[in-house]
Parts: sequence; structure tokens; C-alpha cells
Amino acid sequence: MNPLRIERVSGDNAESIETIADLARRIWTEHYTPIIGEGQVEYMLDHFQDIEAITRQIDSDGYAYYIAYWDGLPAGYCSVLTDDDENSVFLSKIYVDADFRRKGVAREFIRRVLADTGYTRVWLTVNRNNIGSIEAYKKMGFEIAESLVTDIGGGYVMDDYKMVWRA
Repeated sequence: MNPLRIERVSGDNAESIETIADLARRIWTEHYTPIIGEGQVEYMLDHFQDIEAITRQIDSDGYAYYIAYWDGLPAGYCSVLTDDDENSVFLSKIYVDADFRRKGVAREFIRRVLADTGYTRVWLTVNRNNIGSIEAYKKMGFEIAESLVTDIGGGYVMDDYKMVWRA
């Protein structure tokens, strides 16, 4: 039996949204603090990954959230937004807890999103200093398409690569 289970989260599922916010805090603190610093991590968690922000993204902004469980334990989450103009899916967030990395969770998230949307093109942004994730995305078939610098407020910017995958 496969230990991995992925569920789509609705905006009225407060328990799953709280689990995602908890995962975000744990994953971001562990993985991103060395890359972007504690201040930017806290800013991004407070503005983009808390319970209210996740609920708003699902209910009002058109994002679909998914949560992965490994043997019943929360293992990671992702969120996507369909991009009809480019006939693609924007993989806005894809995060896997350190204990569950290298088990195919991210790859299964992408498979599920493609199955749910019917699109054959996925794009994401990744911090240019997040070398491990960039290499993992390349192994999955993503290619760097361009560099992006985005002001996110609070005196912070996201200094990213846009990476694209096509079926």
C-alpha cells in the first residue's frame, strides 16, 4: 500500500488549513532562514502563509491547495493557480517537510495537479540561492526560463528564477 495520500483542501476545511500553516512555519523556518534570513521568513509567513492568507487564497484568489500525508503524517503542501493565458499551471507553492524529502512527494504533487487541471505546462518560481531545490526541479524536468525580482513589500524582494516544465 502506498504510504502517500494527497488531498485537495477546501476553504471551509479549517483543520487542514491550520495544518498547512503549521507545515509552512516548520518548513520555512528550517529551509529558508539560511537562504533569505529570519526577518524575510517571518514577513512571508505572516503575509502569505498564515491561516487567513491561505483561506483568502482559496476562497477569493482562485488558488487550489493540496496537502500530502505520509503514513497519516502531514508531509507537505502545494498551491496552484491556473494560468489560462499561457495554458499552464502556476505552481505557487510546493514545500515538503525535511523528514519526507526524496520520497517522491513533490513529483506526486505535480502529477496530481496536472491530472486535476488537464494542463501540460507547469511553471514555478524558486529563489536563485535555493540550489538544492533548483537541482531537484531540474531532475524532474524543469528548465530555467528567466530571472525575476519581485518587490513583496516590507523592504523585501524575491530574487527568483522562473522554471518551466512541459509534458
